[in-house]
Amino acid sequence: MPLLIKNARLVDPSQGLDETTSLIIDQGKVASVGVGLPEPAGAELLDAAGRLVLPGFIDLHVHFREPGQTAKECIETGCRAAVAGGFTSVCAMANTKPVNDSVAITEMMLNRANKANLCRYFPLGTVTKGAAGEELADYGTLKAAGCVAFSDDGLPVMNASIMRRALEYTAWLGVPVVAHEEDVNLAAKGYMNEGAVSAFLGCHGIPAAAEEAMVARDIVLAEHTGGHLHLAHLSTRGALRQVREAKARGLNVTCEVTPHHFALTDREMTRFDADFKMNPPLRTEADVEAVLEAIADGTVDAIATDHAPHAWDDKECELRDASFGVIGLETAFPLALEILVGRGVIGLSRAVELFTQGPARVFHLDRLGLGSLAPGSEADFVLVDPEARIDVDRAFVQSRSFNTPFKGWSLPGRVVGTWVGGRRVWG
Repeated sequence: MPLLIKNARLVDPSQGLDETTSLIIDQGKVASVGVGLPEPAGAELLDAAGRLVLPGFIDLHVHFREPGQTAKECIETGCRAAVAGGFTSVCAMANTKPVNDSVAITEMMLNRANKANLCRYFPLGTVTKGAAGEELADYGTLKAAGCVAFSDDGLPVMNASIMRRALEYTAWLGVPVVAHEEDVNLAAKGYMNEGAVSAFLGCHGIPAAAEEAMVARDIVLAEHTGGHLHLAHLSTRGALRQVREAKARGLNVTCEVTPHHFALTDREMTRFDADFKMNPPLRTEADVEAVLEAIADGTVDAIATDHAPHAWDDKECELRDASFGVIGLETAFPLALEILVGRGVIGLSRAVELFTQGPARVFHLDRLGLGSLAPGSEADFVLVDPEARIDVDRAFVQSRSFNTPFKGWSLPGRVVGTWVGGRRVWG
């Protein structure tokens, strides 16, 4: 039956809207938006007074561990965590075991996501076969099977010639290459940011230059090839400065940042808690300020979670031996409300854009009617109570894993309902 949402504060950057209005959802689509809409015959009514109605969030960067490591997460549990956090679409990285470099694995992922029947699931294929960095994967067949981008995330493409060819071929296909920017020779098995804190702790650090050198190389290659370079989870001043300059020159370069990189600094590592260990690592206060500046001035296209679940024993060990990565689907938007909006870095509309229109544009999901609640769009939306707070504890987190650096935090913005194609999947 049709759904009439009344008294909603609709925030939709794709339409330039932030106003109290009504929406009619019918046949899985947004039928109409406006004040005083007539009630359709037999419609279900939803009074959204005091709540935000937002386009469904899109995460460009998740790790759901299936196939291969389902004790950490599987596609079903990952999708449940996604909708609990307001994400109606997720883009799953290819570094599974085995990696997603074949049509068979792509189809298996999509079948599992369809069976879960929670959020939209968009797989990424690898840049290179086996993510070994030596031979290009078959982009054409992978795209035809459903891959929306290509990435060896977790591993950089160290061979510049391979990266050049990847950008050339994906430019022809009209999809981005997603780069994990890390010079492994400069990183040299470090496990936190190289700086004053690592020196104080006596820990082996990863310098900012490891990220910035690869960003510089790949921007040069993007300019040379005309390919679309998307830079994943940027964390340093120098990297963001280069993206800002590349965009000013009209290059097809986009980027994302994560909540942990705008919320936390490397000072957290003094706890020797591996739930603060991720790659790229937490950086300095100056780097966090640079991330906030890039969010505010439009350099950043999207906020992505880099949701990376791990089992208890992957983290409960010596810091140098612990796995990199943290979860983040349920806490991402509340952290944006708390830190970005609450502290006046950006307004609410810009925050919503970074979760909706921005990521939809980067991976061309806007062509599928995602990232917007304009009439005719897919009825993917989230209902948020901005006054209700969440407590980040094991009971709250829906992921199979609990390796969050935000455990014990209280944050604003409870997701009270999530709809995908007009069907309620959470709340």
